[in-house]
Amino acid sequence: MKRRDFLTATAITTAISITSQSHAADKAPDTKQYLELRQYEFSSRQKQNAFENFLAKAAIPALNRQSIKPIGVFKAADDQSTDLWLLIPHNTAESAIASNSKMLADPLFKQAGSDIITCPKTDLAYKRFTSSLLLAFDKCPKAEVPSRKSSRIFQLRIYESHNTTMAKRKIEMFNTGGEIDLFRSTGLNPVFFGESIVGSKMPNLTYMVGFDDTEAQTKAWATFQKHPKWTKLKSDPYYKDTVSNITNIVLRPSDSSQI
Repeated sequence: MKRRDFLTATAITTAISITSQSHAADKAPDTKQYLELRQYEFSSRQKQNAFENFLAKAAIPALNRQSIKPIGVFKAADDQSTDLWLLIPHNTAESAIASNSKMLADPLFKQAGSDIITCPKTDLAYKRFTSSLLLAFDKCPKAEVPSRKSSRIFQLRIYESHNTTMAKRKIEMFNTGGEIDLFRSTGLNPVFFGESIVGSKMPNLTYMVGFDDTEAQTKAWATFQKHPKWTKLKSDPYYKDTVSNITNIVLRPSDSSQI
């Protein structure tokens, strides 16, 4: 194993090990997916389009050959950004560690994606990408596909907490407190819910919900906000101050997205 691969694997394995110990009383970690969420930055719309083509023809088929699916590919709903978001759900920790190396050893991937994976320094395929590794929640243990309508949209939301106690308590609010169940019943359809193991803005939880269209999105949030169960839940002093900052991003799927 190359030194860089070894160091990456060691860092992820250490984080997974620590997280696994903290979840031992709940559920064996590998019954819940490890979710990698990437955000790619591009210098132009042309570069973004080229990378979408690479994902469709090379990367997604290669990941699927490893039984990694469904792959989510998303872009800003308002088209004001050229970033792309990529969701890669892994059924095991080993998959999260080894998938990139397996792709680079896949001859079909190397052939179909050669323009991107061997791009010269003078013509970068993308500026950079950031990546977070999440452990799925008990109440949403695997990535879901809530809608296949052409008009569908998604919300990606990051809930930061001011300490790890409050972060765990907010996760508890979603799981045992009933918030995810309430999401489902009011039309806030889960794609994933995950606790950040590795990434930025920690401690945090990150989730995505999907809707048939913007009208369904507006209706679902209005129903949720007025629901008596939410009124009772949010007024519970046990859950006070569990969230210190919220990032909200509205997305639409790329043509290549499997979600």
